[in-house]
Amino acid sequence: MERTKLWITKYDESWYYFCNRWPASLVHFFKWITHLGGSRVTVGIQAAFLFFAPLSWREVAVAATLSLVISHLIMAAIKKMVRRIRPYLALPEAKVHGYRFKDHSFPSGHATAIFSLVSTYIYFFPFLAPALLPVAFLVAFSRVVLGVHYPSDVAAGAILGMLAAVMVSSLF
Repeated sequence: MERTKLWITKYDESWYYFCNRWPASLVHFFKWITHLGGSRVTVGIQAAFLFFAPLSWREVAVAATLSLVISHLIMAAIKKMVRRIRPYLALPEAKVHGYRFKDHSFPSGHATAIFSLVSTYIYFFPFLAPALLPVAFLVAFSRVVLGVHYPSDVAAGAILGMLAAVMVSSLF
């Protein structure tokens, strides 16, 4: 078990450094796109869909909102249990581009949020997948590029978001 943990840590840090060394012009793009997974945007979009979407979309908006809430409750509990230190605090030569978060790193809240929403909408409207999946992957990837998460943090957040979306969506 210890060898597996060391192997995962080694590759997680290697990929982190690779992703964290992008040119400034691309970092600016990732600083913009990362907000699509933040609470202001995800909650704002859900509120807009709940109140202003056509009736045919309201049930889906309710499912997506429940997925977002449930995934975030689970994510918050995992963060408190795992208590992984953010990479810019743990790794030498790590670059952080933007806000320095005070909470723990694992799993990524942005990845959890964007994947819980995107996965719910894709569950009900599969034709949206080509437009929504690249956005979700870019948001998750942005968290590593900006230096605030390890790759395994965003992978765990994405999986958590997708699982919550499938569980909630299957009830509707």
